[in-house]
Amino acid sequence: MGILDGGVALVTGAASGIGRASAQAFAREGARGVVVADIDADGGEETVHHIHAAGSDAVFVRCDVSNENDVERLVESAISHYGSVDYAHNNAGAKPEPFNLHEVTVAEWDRIIDTHLKGVWLCMKHEIKAMLLNEKGAIVNTSSAAGILGGPMMSVYTAAKHGIVGLTKAAAAEYARSGIRVNTLCPGHTETPMHRDPPRGMKPGQMDRYALPDEQANPAVWLCSEWASYITGATLPVDGGATASL
Repeated sequence: MGILDGGVALVTGAASGIGRASAQAFAREGARGVVVADIDADGGEETVHHIHAAGSDAVFVRCDVSNENDVERLVESAISHYGSVDYAHNNAGAKPEPFNLHEVTVAEWDRIIDTHLKGVWLCMKHEIKAMLLNEKGAIVNTSSAAGILGGPMMSVYTAAKHGIVGLTKAAAAEYARSGIRVNTLCPGHTETPMHRDPPRGMKPGQMDRYALPDEQANPAVWLCSEWASYITGATLPVDGGATASL
């Protein structure tokens, strides 16, 4: 057994990258079931295959996190398959396009805000409803180093990721006495399909490489475990020192 005491984990954006690593880490660390969610059915089923091959249980549910009907069906599927939702890692995202703020279209604003910020809100809305039934649960929302800093050509993404940090803090305060903990993970550059280019522009004091997906997944699972039982409302940078070396 790992650091989890059974329980059911739900991971969005789990078809690849950090989400896939997170789903596998929840299984490896003792979750009795993992609900793998993504809009990419092939990638999601591949994640489930990896978890099954390692001897754990998982199920794939296709979900567009910006669609409330999809999210509600996702949580209902978790309860139907496993009986509860005990841990959630809201990780789904969309790759932003670089624009100066005055060049951003409404379509681009809606695409990024809907997936990142609205998606986290919808997931928490329905996950918390399920967790309140058992008066316990732990949620980790993926923000970014861009949720701590600002940067050129990334205004919409930065707004969405800052929004996730604020939304997480508000939820943590609302449900602290309901047995539900909510924290934010702020990854720096990580080797995922969204970041295939070689490391460049690393600051002094920052590690000279990108993170591996497991280096983001492991802190997410730890935040859901009893080892972090008194942590809620926290914003955890996992960025190799990027936000510390300003």
